[in-house]
Amino acid sequence: MESLIPIINKLQDVFNTVGTDIIQLPQIVVVGTQSSGKSSVLESLVGRDFLPRGTGIVTRRPLVLQLVHVAQEDKDALRSSEMGVPADVEEWGKFLHTKNKIFTDFDEICKEIEAETDRLSGANKGICSEAINVKIFSPRVLNLTLVDLPGLTKLPVGDQPADIELQIREMVMQYTCNPNSIILAVTAANTDMATSEAIKLAKQVDPDGRRTLAVITKLDLMDAGTDAMDVLLGKVIPVKLGIIGIVNRSQLDINNKKKIAEAMKDEAGFLQRKYPSLASRNGSLYLSKTLNRLLMHHIRDCLPELKTRVNVMASQFQTLLSSFGEPVDDRGQTLLNIITKFASAYCATIEGTARNIETTELIVTKFASAYCATIEGTARNIETTELIVTKFASAYCATIADTARNIETTELFDYTNSRACHFQPNVAGRKTLSQREARDCKVIERLINSYYLIVRKNIQDSVPKAIMHFMVNNAKDSLQSELVSKLYRSNALEDLLAESEMIGQRRTEAAEMLEALQKASHIISEIRETHMW
Repeated sequence: MESLIPIINKLQDVFNTVGTDIIQLPQIVVVGTQSSGKSSVLESLVGRDFLPRGTGIVTRRPLVLQLVHVAQEDKDALRSSEMGVPADVEEWGKFLHTKNKIFTDFDEICKEIEAETDRLSGANKGICSEAINVKIFSPRVLNLTLVDLPGLTKLPVGDQPADIELQIREMVMQYTCNPNSIILAVTAANTDMATSEAIKLAKQVDPDGRRTLAVITKLDLMDAGTDAMDVLLGKVIPVKLGIIGIVNRSQLDINNKKKIAEAMKDEAGFLQRKYPSLASRNGSLYLSKTLNRLLMHHIRDCLPELKTRVNVMASQFQTLLSSFGEPVDDRGQTLLNIITKFASAYCATIEGTARNIETTELIVTKFASAYCATIEGTARNIETTELIVTKFASAYCATIADTARNIETTELFDYTNSRACHFQPNVAGRKTLSQREARDCKVIERLINSYYLIVRKNIQDSVPKAIMHFMVNNAKDSLQSELVSKLYRSNALEDLLAESEMIGQRRTEAAEMLEALQKASHIISEIRETHMW
C-alpha cells in the first residue's frame, strides 16, 4: 500500500500540467495562521531548511510538496531516470515548472520558491492561487503529498490589497472543501485553542472532524505552570484523527543554523521530561509516520471513486472534443463539402425527403396558413383585397418574366375594371336611383362578388404553382452550382472558414484535459489489488 502515495503524486503532476483542480485528489492540506509554525512543521517532515522565511505573508502561493522516499536499493534506478543527479547526492529537489532541472542545493530550492512566487504574485505581498509544485527526493522522508497554503490573516500589511483576508480564506476553503483532502490544522500552543482560526475553519468544512488532524506547535513556549496535557488528550477540542504536539526551532535556532536533526533530538528530550506518558505519541517523527499512514489509508478509500470519476470525465471530454470537430486542413475541400451538404439538405427539405420531416411539414403548414389567411382575411374588405391582389400581381409579374398573359392576371384586371364601373352608378349626376336601377345594382354586386370569389380561388391555386415552377424548382436545380461560383474563391476561403478564437481555445483545452484524463486512467489502472491492502 506504500506505493499508493507515489501514484497520487503522478496524478498530481498530470493534472497540474493542465492547470485544473476538477479531479479532487487525496492530499494533506496544511492550514494555520501566520506565525503558527506551519513552515517549521513542513521542514521537520523534510528534515531540511528549504522554505522562505520572513515577516508577514511569506507563503503567497499554494505550495504542493511531494516527498518521495528514496530507498537504498532504488537509488541507482531512480538516478538513471533523474538525469543530472550526481552519484554522491542523496537528496535533491525538482520543480514542475523547471522541467528536468535538478536542485541539489536546498538554498537554491528556497530561492526558486521565492522567485516563482514573485513571478505571479508580484513583490507587493499579494497572493496567487496558481500552485508551485516541488518534489523532494530523500532517504530520510516518508512518502507524503502536502499543500502549504498562505497563513490566515486579519489585516493587510504594507501594499497588500484591502481584501487580503477574504482572498486567503477563499483559497484555503477551495482546498479544504475537497472531500478527499486531509486537513492539517496547525495551532500554536501559546494561543487559546478555543479561538484557533485553523480549527474553526476546519470545522466549517469538516464538522465531524473525520478528516482533520490537529498539530499543536511551540509546546515549549507555554507559560510557566501551564501545560498542553488536556489539549493533547483531546479534552479541549475533540478531533477524530488526533492531536499531535511538536516543538519548533526558535528563531534564534534558525538564525544560528541549528540542524533539524539536532532540533528533533531536543524535541524528544523535552517531550520525555514534560509529557512522559505522551512522548511516544507526539513529536515531529511521530507526526510524519501518522501522516504517511493516514494518507495511505485515505487514498485507498478514495481510489475506487477517483477511478470512476476519471473514466466518466474522460468520456465526457471525448464527447465535448468531438462536438468541436476536427481542425480544418484542406479549406477548399472543406468548403465544397459544406456547400454540397447544404444543397442536399435544402433540396431534401423541399422534396419532403428530409430526415426531419416535422420541420418540412411545419414550413409547408405555416406557409399555407399565412397565405390563406392573407387571401381569406381580406375578403370582407373588397377595396383592400383589390389593392393587395393588384400589388401582388404587379410584383409577381415583375418577378416572373413572360407571365403577364396568365389568365389569372387577366381576370384580376378585368375584375378591377368592372368593380370600378360598379362604383360609378350616378354618372349622370342624379342623387338617387330608381327602384329598377337599385335592383340591377344589387344583382350586379352579387355577380361581381361571385366573380371575385372565382378569381380569388384561381389566384390562390395558381400562385403557389407558379412559385414552385419558376422559383423553388429553379433554386433547387441551380443552388449548388450558384453557391460554388459565388463562394469558391481562394481569397474568400480564409474568411469563410475562419474559426472563432473561443472555439479554437476550447478545443485545445478539451484535448489537453482528455490527454490528462487518459494518462490518469492509465496510471490508476496499473494499481494492483495487492497494493490496496
